[in-house]
Amino acid sequence: MGQFNYWLRKLEVSTEPGLSTAQLMLSNEDLKPVEKEQRQWRWLNFVAFWIADSLNVNTWMISSSMIVDGLSWWQSWLCVWIGYTFSGLFVCLMGRIGAVYRIPFAVTNRASFGIWGSFWPVLNRAAMAVIWYGVQVILSVSIIVETPILISAFNRATLERLTLGALGECVTLMILAIWPSYAHLPNSIPKGAGVTTQQFVSFFSLLAILSASSMIRHLFTIKAYFSPACAIAFFGWAIARAHGLGPIITQPNTAHGSALGWAFIKSIMNCIANFAALVMNNPDFARYAKTPQDALWPQLVTIPVGFAITSFIGIIVSSSSGVIFKQPVWNPLTLLGMFLEDASSAERFGIFIIASGFTLAQLGTNIAANSVSAGTNLTALLPRFCTIRRGGYLCAAIGLAMCPWTLVSSSSNFTLYLSAYSVFLSSIAGVMASDYYLVRKGYLDVEELYSACKNGPYYGIYGVSWQGYAAYLCGILVNIVGFAGAIGVSVPVGAVYIYNVNYFSGFFVSGGVYWILTKMVPVPATSNNWNEIPYLARAVSDVDEKKAEEVEEVV
Repeated sequence: MGQFNYWLRKLEVSTEPGLSTAQLMLSNEDLKPVEKEQRQWRWLNFVAFWIADSLNVNTWMISSSMIVDGLSWWQSWLCVWIGYTFSGLFVCLMGRIGAVYRIPFAVTNRASFGIWGSFWPVLNRAAMAVIWYGVQVILSVSIIVETPILISAFNRATLERLTLGALGECVTLMILAIWPSYAHLPNSIPKGAGVTTQQFVSFFSLLAILSASSMIRHLFTIKAYFSPACAIAFFGWAIARAHGLGPIITQPNTAHGSALGWAFIKSIMNCIANFAALVMNNPDFARYAKTPQDALWPQLVTIPVGFAITSFIGIIVSSSSGVIFKQPVWNPLTLLGMFLEDASSAERFGIFIIASGFTLAQLGTNIAANSVSAGTNLTALLPRFCTIRRGGYLCAAIGLAMCPWTLVSSSSNFTLYLSAYSVFLSSIAGVMASDYYLVRKGYLDVEELYSACKNGPYYGIYGVSWQGYAAYLCGILVNIVGFAGAIGVSVPVGAVYIYNVNYFSGFFVSGGVYWILTKMVPVPATSNNWNEIPYLARAVSDVDEKKAEEVEEVV
C-alpha cells in the first residue's frame, strides 16, 4: 500500500500546497479565468481554426448523405447553409460567456446547474469526447478481406456493406493504393472479436504516423494547406470522371412531397447535430479571445461559410458518383476506394495523396473537437492528476482501450445512439443559455463560481440547482419517445416529428422550462437589466490586488 501511495503521489500535478481535492475541483490552473497575457486569439485565429476544422470526413459525409436521401445538389447545399448558420449562432451564444468572463465550460455551467451539480454536464461532455475519440479513429473500418470492392467490379450489394469510418479507413486506402494485395490480407483474428487483421494493421500504421512528433507539432499548419488541396483535387477528379458539371447539376431530386420536406428538415438537423458538442464547450476556446468581439463575428461568419464550402465539395462529388456509377455514394472514402478500380500507377499515387489529406483532416478534427475538450473537462473531474495535456492523453488511452470496434459490432445502431446524444447535450446548452441571457441577463459573479460556500448564489440545494436539472430532464423527455421510434420501437407519429427536430426541441424546451421555474422560484445573483460585467483581470483566489483594478471594455 505504501508503494501504491508513493506512485500515486508521483502522478500528482503541481498544485498550490494544502488544498484538498474538493478545493482543486473548484479551482486549479486550468480552470481559473485566463489572464490578459494569455488572451492571444484574434479574429484571424478563430477564422483559421474553423476553416481547418470544417474540412473533415464527417462534414463531407453529412452533406453527401443528403443526396442519397433524395435531395438535389442545390437543395442539399441550402440545407447546409441553414444548418450551419444556426450552428454558428448557437456557438456564439455559448462562446460569449467564455469570451467575456474568461472561464471554461466546466465553470460556466455552475451558474445554471449548481457548484457540484455542474459535474454531471462536465462528465457528459468528457465521456462523449472520449467515446468519439476512439470511434473516430477506428469506427467501422469495414474494408475487410471478404469485401474485395477495391480491386474488383463495383456492385450494390457490396456498397451496402461498406459502412466505412474515418481514420482507419483513410490509412487502409493509403496502403491499398501502394499494395493492392492488402485487400486479401488473411484474417487471423477470431470473428467474434469484432475486428480483422487488416483493420488492426491499419490502426497500428496510424499509430506509427502519430509517433512523428514533428508532424504533430505542425499538424494544424500542414492540415490548413495540404488537406484543402487534396479535397479540391478529388473534387476536380470526380467532375472530370463525370464528364463535367453539366450531368451532375442536372440530376433532379428523387424525393417528393412530404418525404422531400422531412428529408430537408432532417438534413438541416444533421448539420446542427454535428455541432452539438462543439456548441457546448466553445467557452473553452473563446476564453482565449483578445476581446469578446474577436470570438463573435469571426465564428458567426466563418462557420457557415467554411462548412458550406466543404459541404459543396462533398455534395458535388457525391452527385458525380450518381453519374459515374449510377448510384450516389455518400461516403467520400468509399468513392475514393472505387476509383482504385483499374487505376494506373499515377492514379494510385493520387489516391494515396488524397487519402493522406483525409487522414490529416481527421487527426486535426479529433484533437480539436475531442482531445482538447476532454482534457479541459477532466481537469475539473480529476484536478489532482490531470492537466489539459494529460487529459488529452487519457482521452486517447481510454478511447482506444474501450475497443470501439467491439462497441460497433455489438449493435448496428451504435452510430445512431451517438448521434442521438445531441438530445442530452442540447438540453444542457438550453439551460445554460437561458440562465445567462434570460435569467441573469449577462451578470455573473466570477469569484462565487469558484466558491462552495453554502450561502453562495450558485450553490443551490446541496450544491445542485433543482431548476437546472428539472429543465434539463424536460428537454430530454420531450425527445425520448421519438428516440425510441428512431431505434425501431413503435411510437406515435407525432413523437417522431418532434424527434426530427430534436436539437431545437431539446434546447428550447429546457431553456423555456428553466426560465419559467426561475420566475416561480427566483435564483440569486440576477439583474433586471442587461449587465455584462467584464472579467476583472485577476485569477480567482489570487492575492495580487494590483491586477484587479484593470477592467476591459466589452464591445
